[in-house]
Amino acid sequence: MPYQVKIDAFEGPLDLLLHLINRLEIDIYDIPVAQITEQYLIYIKTMSELKLDVASEFLVMAATLLVIKSKMLLPKHEEFFDDEDHEMPFEEDPRDELVERLIEYRKYKEAAHDLKSMEEERGLMYTKPPSDLSDFAKDFQPQKAELNVSLYDMLAAFQKLLRRKKLQRPMATKIARQEISIEKRMTEIMDELKQLKGRKNFNDLFPYPGKEHIVVTFLAILELIKRKEIDVEQQENFGDIFVEALKEGADVVGYY
Repeated sequence: MPYQVKIDAFEGPLDLLLHLINRLEIDIYDIPVAQITEQYLIYIKTMSELKLDVASEFLVMAATLLVIKSKMLLPKHEEFFDDEDHEMPFEEDPRDELVERLIEYRKYKEAAHDLKSMEEERGLMYTKPPSDLSDFAKDFQPQKAELNVSLYDMLAAFQKLLRRKKLQRPMATKIARQEISIEKRMTEIMDELKQLKGRKNFNDLFPYPGKEHIVVTFLAILELIKRKEIDVEQQENFGDIFVEALKEGADVVGYY
């Protein structure tokens, strides 16, 4: 027996008709039966010549189209009535039943396409039942992030301070020169931190706008860090820097 192949290009005769209607841009409510029948029979003949297995339902639809075509070719009978109260009898269009079947089939086809799309979209999602993590939450204690402050962090904070005080441009003013020693400024900073008994923002250690005072204060802070007398801390990257006086014997966390 010859090898036969059955294809699923069209799920049924109605599917093939819809394909022809869309391809030929035909109004589904006004189907030219002669044209659609001719195209339909060409498909059936082509499938037979290729020795493809043509289902019986396709042949039944071909016969149905031929019947409709023959009815469309028959002359319409017109009856005349003398009485004006009698209306002309309504002659049923032989295409009506086929049109209704096609419209109904198209609705289900579009619904099936939407459901298929929803299935594919849902298939990309993976779920699992919720888990009870209360036992793990009891043992979990959030740890404070410790970021070591390097010399580059200190320089960045210093540059930010200069931009804030607008000291990068020369100021058109005259000031009296006042000598400030680094050792004296170190003592002032330590006294201020010990009285505070806590952390102090790095920017708050520069109360005076004079550039000379700012530079000396910055060098004093670096020297105190080097001597492990103060600790500098940064809670997050690029965040504010805080300074705190160290107790005797404590280890410095920041740059040294």
